[in-house]
Amino acid sequence: MTTAPRGTLPHHTVEGPETAPPLLLGPSLGTSTALWDAVAPRLRTAHRVVRWDLPGHGRSPADLIGPGTTVADLAGLVLALADSLGMDRFAYAGVSLGGAVGLHLAARHPDRVARLAVLGSSAHFGGAGPWRERAALVRREGLAGLADAAPQRWFTPGFTVPALVADLRAADPGAYAACCDALAAYDIRESLASIGAPTLVVAGRADPATPPAHARELADAIPGASLLELAGASHLAPPERPGPVAAALRAHFSAVRESGTAVRRAVLGDAHVDRARANTTPFTAPFQDFISRYAWGEIWTDPTLARRERSMITMTALVARGHLDELALHVRAARRIGLTPEEIGAVLLQTAVYCGVPAANAASAVAERVLAEEEAEDNG
Repeated sequence: MTTAPRGTLPHHTVEGPETAPPLLLGPSLGTSTALWDAVAPRLRTAHRVVRWDLPGHGRSPADLIGPGTTVADLAGLVLALADSLGMDRFAYAGVSLGGAVGLHLAARHPDRVARLAVLGSSAHFGGAGPWRERAALVRREGLAGLADAAPQRWFTPGFTVPALVADLRAADPGAYAACCDALAAYDIRESLASIGAPTLVVAGRADPATPPAHARELADAIPGASLLELAGASHLAPPERPGPVAAALRAHFSAVRESGTAVRRAVLGDAHVDRARANTTPFTAPFQDFISRYAWGEIWTDPTLARRERSMITMTALVARGHLDELALHVRAARRIGLTPEEIGAVLLQTAVYCGVPAANAASAVAERVLAEEEAEDNG
């Protein structure tokens, strides 16, 4: 993980493979990048994950914004951050105010947002009056009172995350109040129908700040949007229900990658996949679905490792377990991916050291046969 220094951009952290598709994670009002601590590790294997802090929150400079700030201003900071990281197009997920920033980006900058998820957010946050009152209160009295009451607004009874409450207590009052100004002026209802990015809306069923009705309004107005309501979750679902949140986001954002079936065909070949499908019975259908979704849709599509690397690892594992019929299939796959006979031989020689000479000897006989068949077909 890398951490950005203070400066003219929001503080942010970057984690995950450099070549993976970028995913920006936006915070809620009063929190920091820590909001995503329980979820980001489950996303970074498949994405270049960027978490950012609101101005005056976490480690972001407070003077990035001032009185009269709008959601458009915050969205501009996010675009500047993405530009600085060379991310022309990205997926985005945000909570509450962070979700509002995502909705603004998707509506006003559709060329930048590939896919969108909003959690505990809304097209409007209850009118300008309460937010102007909160901004005036914070400018006058600071954040101590709001921090004391935060667990009741953020979480279900009996649950809390002290670090997030501490984030609110430590936030800059002026910057927090400016974010309240942004929420007071925010109403994107008339622009929701223009959002073209595939969108997931997540609501906590026990959320008093943005009740599920707000999420339903978003899902009904955004073309093709999906809606997920989480039981046992309040306003800040990522720390309270990290497992379901991570699973939903992985499924939503993994759709930008190739489908498992497409990768399976690319690696094993159309003939093998067609035979497997033709031989599928009602009994074996669940297994075939499992293989396509899990092995090929989750593991082989993960960009952390290249297909060449995955092929070599797979052959090694098959030698170790003595699965020679499957090894023959994956020797052919290795050639299709681009491994040379010499590279395949080097892999099998490596297995002799760590898996045992007899296993490697049997595997070499299988590989030699397959490679001879491949050469005969090429010459045939």
